[in-house]
Amino acid sequence: MQLTIRASGRDVQVLSYLLAKNPNHLYERQVNNHFVRMFFSKFSKEEVEVTFFVTPDPIELSRNNSERYEITSYINDREFVVSSIFCTFLRSALATALNGKPHEEYEHWVNHRFNLQFSFGPLSSQLSDNDIIDLFAPMGYKTTISAGEIDYHMNFKTKSSARYITVEGLTTLQMGLRQLFVLIPVLDNYKHYYIDDKEIEKLERYGEGWLDVHPQREFILRQALRFKDLYSLVEKQTEKGSNNQDNNDEIRTMRLNDLRYEKIIDSIRQIPFKDSIVDFGSGEGKLSVQLGFIEGVKEILAVEPSESASIKALKRYEKMARKENFLMPEQIIGSLFYFDERLKNKDIVILCEVIEHIDKHRLPKIMKTILNDYKPKVVMITTPNQEYNKVYKMNEEYRHPDHRFEWTRDEFREWCEIQNGKNDYELTFDGIGEEHELYGTPTQMCLFMRKEQ
Repeated sequence: MQLTIRASGRDVQVLSYLLAKNPNHLYERQVNNHFVRMFFSKFSKEEVEVTFFVTPDPIELSRNNSERYEITSYINDREFVVSSIFCTFLRSALATALNGKPHEEYEHWVNHRFNLQFSFGPLSSQLSDNDIIDLFAPMGYKTTISAGEIDYHMNFKTKSSARYITVEGLTTLQMGLRQLFVLIPVLDNYKHYYIDDKEIEKLERYGEGWLDVHPQREFILRQALRFKDLYSLVEKQTEKGSNNQDNNDEIRTMRLNDLRYEKIIDSIRQIPFKDSIVDFGSGEGKLSVQLGFIEGVKEILAVEPSESASIKALKRYEKMARKENFLMPEQIIGSLFYFDERLKNKDIVILCEVIEHIDKHRLPKIMKTILNDYKPKVVMITTPNQEYNKVYKMNEEYRHPDHRFEWTRDEFREWCEIQNGKNDYELTFDGIGEEHELYGTPTQMCLFMRKEQ
């Protein structure tokens, strides 16, 4: 993954100060097992060329393939193409230029327009070449698109499906980079992190001075925010003003992830037996940390196969450790696919937005382990309601590229009943999020309650 910035004309050497990078030094940093490198290939009075590379660590990816990615089990092209992941890794390297905060003596150059050319790729996008050109043209860019040549040993094809994009125009370095950081995830139509109100704040910051007047503003917002609720809120924010506290409160209350956690927490509070809880696929600990404040809970086991996510979770727990009445979750590096004696006979097992990341043919074995071997008193499962995707007006088949399936309400109900083949559990179905008259709620939930309880 690479981004090359070229500039021509007078005073272009100032770019090194705007980037806060020494043209005589090789910049190299490691971010989440990826290497970010930068070097100047040209640096003269009238021409500057600097390239940023992001390269995955293949040894780390290979070493962790069987364990780290077991539940969310994938290594896909997101690691190797220009996407939101690429922008995340580059953000620290380009922070000075993005924020427009060079040394004081060069601050007046932040608003100086240069003849700039930005080249980036490879890009994996469903948009046509013309669609991509139409996104950059309103900002005054000339766009060139090329496909990478492939040297196969077998005669498959001569060109890659990935494309390389070059946009060229008269602009400031800060404006050009901010536009790229908004549009690259739009082109790729994928974000590897949860999209929440912080995304709106980032769009406002990076989109200042160009996004509001862009003829495809609505398309950009839909692609950047992905879901209708947040898209509607950013429209309201434009009308009310971005600093309106009431609107910010509204954003927070409408976050689907928060609603899931709230529903799970409320349900657990109503269950009389909740001494021990297992949070499968606990990720970075966002749910587990909230479980730690439920009165009556004596043990929380946060099970996650990813070591990096587990480290982030531990940091999250440590921040809460001093708060009153907080129970520190116990982090377990583990997987649904392997039996763990420590997880037997617990009160509650939670699978929050986990099953849809697993191939359907592997689910029966997992459920057999949970229901027949672990034998918890309660199992709580949440998963997307496929019918509700019509409300989001999605072009994609699934809400997330890593989802292996998404079920309708009837399909989910039927699957849960099949898993309960021994009839040991009473099943209760519920919904989470704003309910649509025809399509139900965005998230569906099933509560398995052991009959002996």
